Amino acid sequence: MSKRPKAAIKPALLVWARETAGFDLSTAAEKLDVDEEKLVVWETGEDQPSIPQLRKIAELYKRPLAVLYLPEPPVTFQPMHDFRRLPDLGLRRFSPELTLEIRSAQQRRELALELFEDADEKPRIFNLATNIKENPEAVGTSIREALKVDYQLQARWRDPRVAFLAWRSKIEDAGALVFQASHIESDEASGFAVWADVLPVMVINRKDAYSRRVFSLLHELVHLMLRQSGVSDLEADGPRQQNDERVEAFCNYVAAATLVPQDLLLAEPIVVARGAGRHEWNDAEVQSLATTYSVSRETIARRLLALQRASEDFYVRKRRQYAVEYQQQRQREKEKNEGKPIPRNMPRETVADFGKPFVRRVIENYHQDRISLSEVSGYLGVKVRHVPGIERQLGF
Repeated sequence: MSKRPKAAIKPALLVWARETAGFDLSTAAEKLDVDEEKLVVWETGEDQPSIPQLRKIAELYKRPLAVLYLPEPPVTFQPMHDFRRLPDLGLRRFSPELTLEIRSAQQRRELALELFEDADEKPRIFNLATNIKENPEAVGTSIREALKVDYQLQARWRDPRVAFLAWRSKIEDAGALVFQASHIESDEASGFAVWADVLPVMVINRKDAYSRRVFSLLHELVHLMLRQSGVSDLEADGPRQQNDERVEAFCNYVAAATLVPQDLLLAEPIVVARGAGRHEWNDAEVQSLATTYSVSRETIARRLLALQRASEDFYVRKRRQYAVEYQQQRQREKEKNEGKPIPRNMPRETVADFGKPFVRRVIENYHQDRISLSEVSGYLGVKVRHVPGIERQLGF
């Protein structure tokens, strides 16, 4: 039997493709169904994979086969800072799923810029800015003014899903691209930001509850205003690098101050009735305030603490309670849906994940014969048959 032809590739491309896909050697070898020693031999150039093996590698690393035949590794997108908590042992790493979401978000931004250029148009400059030395309460006020969100508008939402869509639309109008990630676990990351002065990007974890996504939106917005790219989680427990701790605390403070402004919360009748001092609050009172501002109960507890209307002990207890209840709810939903096929609406999912501005730009360029229907399908990651449904979602 004749030997299979080997793939004439540079070993550095294999190392680059694996590392930029977020795989360590052992995990990649397991996924490829080869011994780890064999993968090391390929990556050192002592041997080369067969062409079928190279196709499997390209599929696992989510790279076009042709890229692996380049003479040298291409220049990758900007690295992402990790603002998340440190684990007990060593540094955290990005999973392949998170790595792919970061790469996909950056590629979509590049595509959006090309679509603007093809239409001979320029995207809006993102002008919102701050620095970590500013007063978080004042920054929150400036964000609300810039996005044109007042108490009357916010009080009409009264639902975290409605609030998420509204805040997202306001942030997109300010010049940012807002995507949602469907393949990152909630305990890995709440979202990430990719800074650029034109079409900066934020990505929110779709597996989180809407109230948590609302907070993530504002948290990542502050990262963009600080001109930062990075991956975040919203948990306060666990150590971080010292400077990262300051940045994340600032982002959390500004996000909470934007969502629940000091003057408005202190003017709420149930807060006025209690007067000054650090009080206990029952669940019904916290939920009532959370509904008014379309935020999580933890956000309200955080604001009551920050404004000296609740004690540290109250906040810690309630935060722990809400975390347990949230996990219990997720477990009940998981058990309820276990084994059941989940109905999917691809047009709706596509618009939800990519955002209306991006999808609309793709569809408009298609209607103006600048791109083909197959390109629309490829850009949005859907079959051609779903494109009419996407157009209906956008009102075309």
